[in-house]
Amino acid sequence: MWTGRFLRVAASLLKGAGCGPSGPKIWQPPTKRYFSCLLVHRRSVLQYPAGIPAWCHFYGGLKPTVLFPLCRTLKKDAKASIDVPAHPLTVTDIKQYLRSKGVPFHDGYSCLHAPSIFGKPKSDVPEGGVKESYSMFIDKTTGQFLCKETLVEGSWEDLQDCLEVMQKEGQTWISPDILLSYSETLEDQDERERELKEVHRIWSSSVSLLDLLEEEAQLIKTMFQMNKLTNNTLKKFGVRFFKPTKSLVFPWFSGRDSSLHGIKLLSAASKEDGQVVYTEATVPKSSNYHNLFGLPLVGRKDTEVVLTGSEIDSMAVSQATGLPTLALPRGVSCLPPVLLPYLEQFKKVTLWLGGDMRSWEASKIFSRKLGLKRCSLVRPGEFQPCPSEALVHGRNLARIVKASIPAAHKSIVSFKQLREDVYGELANIEHVAGIKWARFPELNRLLKGHRNGELTVFTGPTGSGKTTFISEYALDLCMQGVNTLWGSFEIKNVRLAKIMLTQFAMQRLEENLEQYDSWADKFEELPLYFMTFHGQQNVKTVLDTMQHAVYLYDISHVIIDNLQFMMGQENLSVDKFAVQDHIIGAFRKFATNNSCHVTLIIHPRKEEDDKELQTASIFGTAKASQEADNVLILQEKKLVTCPGRRSLQVAKNRFDGDVGIFPLEFNKTTLTFSSPVKGKQKLRKVKVEKTENPEQTEEAETKVKAEKDVKPAKAPKAPRTVKGTSVGKSEENGEGKKQQ
Repeated sequence: MWTGRFLRVAASLLKGAGCGPSGPKIWQPPTKRYFSCLLVHRRSVLQYPAGIPAWCHFYGGLKPTVLFPLCRTLKKDAKASIDVPAHPLTVTDIKQYLRSKGVPFHDGYSCLHAPSIFGKPKSDVPEGGVKESYSMFIDKTTGQFLCKETLVEGSWEDLQDCLEVMQKEGQTWISPDILLSYSETLEDQDERERELKEVHRIWSSSVSLLDLLEEEAQLIKTMFQMNKLTNNTLKKFGVRFFKPTKSLVFPWFSGRDSSLHGIKLLSAASKEDGQVVYTEATVPKSSNYHNLFGLPLVGRKDTEVVLTGSEIDSMAVSQATGLPTLALPRGVSCLPPVLLPYLEQFKKVTLWLGGDMRSWEASKIFSRKLGLKRCSLVRPGEFQPCPSEALVHGRNLARIVKASIPAAHKSIVSFKQLREDVYGELANIEHVAGIKWARFPELNRLLKGHRNGELTVFTGPTGSGKTTFISEYALDLCMQGVNTLWGSFEIKNVRLAKIMLTQFAMQRLEENLEQYDSWADKFEELPLYFMTFHGQQNVKTVLDTMQHAVYLYDISHVIIDNLQFMMGQENLSVDKFAVQDHIIGAFRKFATNNSCHVTLIIHPRKEEDDKELQTASIFGTAKASQEADNVLILQEKKLVTCPGRRSLQVAKNRFDGDVGIFPLEFNKTTLTFSSPVKGKQKLRKVKVEKTENPEQTEEAETKVKAEKDVKPAKAPKAPRTVKGTSVGKSEENGEGKKQQ
């Protein structure tokens, strides 16, 4: 623990001039938030290789491409794993400690406001201070603090140590240099310098749209669907254009001197079918890019703001309404808690994140962080698309913002209040169904998609590949932007990450080690996190960690592998079935309250090898299948002459009742189950005598199939979907599983 060292260094600094030598490396201020596993070479971050097909006639052939030349580093990224203290911090603990140290504070929306302890107190502020002069913000959930005057930030433990030093030395303030002037390693310095150099190189090479020819500027506006934005608006927000990659450049000005700390580049490219695809790239990388676009334009006395999901949407709202607007750095995927102090001054926050159902769901989640009482949401609809589209179609944006609905709601509502929500689900069936799997089209046909707020129970025989399958199942969603948290209590994170990396690269990297760095860099960019638990754990500790991750990283999918590891030794004297029911109920409540999908792996009870599993085979009482929205069973037919044949059965689907079963083919090289089935004969579990003539073999198989159509067969032969809502025993008919 570095506390003792911190106290000694801080004491020596206080005895000196208040600006002494470097203290220990404790935290990362915003101006130096560049620590990561991403290192950029001295070459340009943006490259445009030769021989790219033409994108448009005007530019004569360059299709915007963003490539990141990366190199390997052995530095650990703390964000990759999730861990919380044994005793989670509460707002009551924070308040009690501040009172014990004589620090005045008042409640904010998501933070406690307190006077800054970093710097001499202002002489014009009366003793005791006033609320408006409080510039230090302490997160109510994590205790993370930020001083907006000095941009000193750190953890709750850092703040406690600072207050202890002040009390011990009898001081009323502490020098910010204690935290700001820590010594950096040469690697850290080089990395930060490279990124800043790249930021300034791109920024200095980009040009204002006002300096371009009128024809060229108009074409750029058409490319990015911002024809209605005026040049004055683009100049006001400091938007530039980077010609080498045909990208818009959005600046990130921050720090006490409002210097340039980062950039975001938006590129447009057309597909063969004519569809335009937009890609984003940030320097520094997205996990360290905390830019609230438009913040320098917000006045200190502004009390209302509109939050949008993109920079172009933010400019559209600002131009049409004149209201202060801010764009979230990662759109609808995440609202980092480090940004919350900058939003504390606003009494009303309107969230208009887009025009689809995913934006609507994100708005409801973010409003909980910001404080439900001050938030209003713009409901997506035909006449309320995203702000940029609304501006193009001549909508009245001011009226749309004014018609936003309060985020807070009462415990009892009438259909009148639900009417628009019901219409939204009917009008957006595909979006309501959730995110589709790219590797499992048969699963899309049955479950329709992955939806927030649901509980999925997954089971399968021991050794059948449950963890391997569910890792690819979760990886598929994670690659589509679903923030994922893994709780692997059965196998260690290193082994799990190796499996997922192999599935991601679709090859054995131990045989291609020269490609490891390239694939690892890409894999690192996924919104994937791991709990640091292994072995038996207390369910309360696991739930606290999940809650912590949802708050910090907006996790929307949690995988628990597996439930039996939460039934620890401390529960030996209690009925194990009652303990399991309690744990399942806790996960069900967590999924609902946090709008987070929880996938829970449960081992089955012991069954005979020749029998297929059913919902009744899940270990414990019937509560698991009752509470679950979806029940998935990995079936395995063990054979003597060859490896077992596997299939995935959807035994319960609360969304629309479709259930069924489809075959899986395991590829040992890539550790994937998503490989397409090469022939129908691989779906059958009927032994056919081999013949030398392939045609005779085919006729024999056809004859056997006709005979089995009359009599029930144990093994499923082809995927089938059956409508049904109840979960019960299944009947085998040779073509699939039918729910009764």
